[in-house]
Amino acid sequence: MNWIRVCAEHELAPGETRVVWDGDTPILVLNYDGLLFAYEDRCSHEDYELSAAPFDAAEGVLECLLHSAKFDVTSGRPLCPPAYAPLVKFPVKVEDGAIWTRDDR
Repeated sequence: MNWIRVCAEHELAPGETRVVWDGDTPILVLNYDGLLFAYEDRCSHEDYELSAAPFDAAEGVLECLLHSAKFDVTSGRPLCPPAYAPLVKFPVKVEDGAIWTRDDR
């Protein structure tokens, strides 16, 4: 499995997100207070892109615009209905000044 370059580390500030593709898989990468997380850019309740909504960096919450399902950005676990399944989480690393991720399924 090859790693996909997201961007230079300095290009993703705290509170910002970036979407990259690993083949057919969209991956949402988030900087939450200096910590990086990567999830499939798809709500676990409905096939809708999470990147369409703003990321609440103060609360560490992703909210789907379709039905208002909320997810903990540090774990991907759902915080309220209608979502009951966690988000698909991917590895993320910083190497040579760049952020990298991949679909490791």
